[in-house]
Amino acid sequence: MIRPTLPSFHVCDLSPAWQSALIGALVSLPVAVVVNWMPNSEATISGSIMIIGAFLAGVIAALRSADPDAAGFRAGLLAGVVGVSTLTLSVVGNALGGGIEAWPLSRVVFVVVAGVLFLCVAPVFGLVFGRVGGGFTTTVISRLVTGTTES
Repeated sequence: MIRPTLPSFHVCDLSPAWQSALIGALVSLPVAVVVNWMPNSEATISGSIMIIGAFLAGVIAALRSADPDAAGFRAGLLAGVVGVSTLTLSVVGNALGGGIEAWPLSRVVFVVVAGVLFLCVAPVFGLVFGRVGGGFTTTVISRLVTGTTES
């Protein structure tokens, strides 16, 4: 009997680093919500993606034999885009709602410079935390394989 094979449908072909970054970013969102429930805490979505998402992206990349640095960098880039988009949408929403008056030039320049700086710094933090997540995973797996429990 001949069985028909279904064609393989790929929505989009992403590199393993981007896959790990997207998974890490999505998994870090509920963590940000839980952290916000704690007293005296203010976790932002972009901060959660930049730190926790990049760490998890590094872990996932190390488990998939991909580059954890690249996955963390990409998760940090996603965090930067989310952070700047959030800032832009809140400013535009307030301006359209009549909540703010016209800004002086110095404030506009500050917001633009801060957004660009955040877009530059977030991937670096993501790279660092992705490397930490990858190193953590490599260390734990190597100790589980060898049976070593000493530091």
